[in-house]
Amino acid sequence: MWYLFIIFGFLAGVVGAMGMGGGTLLIPLLTIFNDVSQILAQGYNLLAFLPMSLIAILIHAKNKLIEPKYLYILIPSGIVFAIGGSFLANLIDGDILKILFGVFLIILSIFEFVKILKK
Repeated sequence: MWYLFIIFGFLAGVVGAMGMGGGTLLIPLLTIFNDVSQILAQGYNLLAFLPMSLIAILIHAKNKLIEPKYLYILIPSGIVFAIGGSFLANLIDGDILKILFGVFLIILSIFEFVKILKK
């Protein structure tokens, strides 16, 4: 099933490059279709995210789609909470982590639907 990793990487790259978070797609694909554990899928996602995000950042910066003034707040807070979240994820059972991630995706979907319906 190695070819699924290529397909899933492609899909996550496209979604991630558009700024929608490739991991919200990659993690469920890996856990559902490749029987990868939740914690391992999250690790794969983080490693795949590095080169994908670097390329996306370069393209978005070239197109002047990045507002630098907020980066001084977003980057340090993101680093701090990524460290805390990583420690927390390692303390939580994989099945519970999968449920929490699913609930997160459902809540995110509800917010998006409400935003669309308000327009």
